[in-house]
Amino acid sequence: VIQEEWADCVLEFAQFKNRGPIQLQMGVTMELMEKLEEAQMNLGSMLASRYVVPFKDDVTSWTAKLFFVSEILEQWVQVQAMWMYLEAVFTSGDIAKQLPQESKRFLNIDKNWEKVMLKAFETRNVVQYCYGNDHLQDVLPHLLEQLEVCQKALSGYLDQKRAAFPRFYFVSDAVLLEVLSQGSNPQ
Repeated sequence: VIQEEWADCVLEFAQFKNRGPIQLQMGVTMELMEKLEEAQMNLGSMLASRYVVPFKDDVTSWTAKLFFVSEILEQWVQVQAMWMYLEAVFTSGDIAKQLPQESKRFLNIDKNWEKVMLKAFETRNVVQYCYGNDHLQDVLPHLLEQLEVCQKALSGYLDQKRAAFPRFYFVSDAVLLEVLSQGSNPQ
């Protein structure tokens, strides 16, 4: 029953700007993560039952599969959120000029992100794509680490601006980025 249920579970994608379906649809993905959690709890209950003996191997196998898929999806969502935020920053131009090394790093991250998403879009089935996908298991933590480097550099840049203009200490990063991007454009 659980095998049939997960055979139909697919990743849903959303268009990102004019770049194609390279982001997970968050509402559906959150529902999928809840479904994973619920299935893991049900499998845990089955394993605790004395009647599981004839099915124990299958239940144990699916418990491991769904745990793995859940871990991958959690990382994926975290990477996506950070990628979306930084994509807007590093493709706007002004910040990219101020932080050329991080901009170059982000372009590399962006290419890898797009490859992951296009491959996922081709496969669609969540268990089939996530489970046992060594590339995905390796690339997501790497992308997250690289995005954190970009984020740290961006924070350092914004802190420099705040040090130069103390009024900026009371402004959020998002607002400060907007102010800085408008400041260099002649009106």
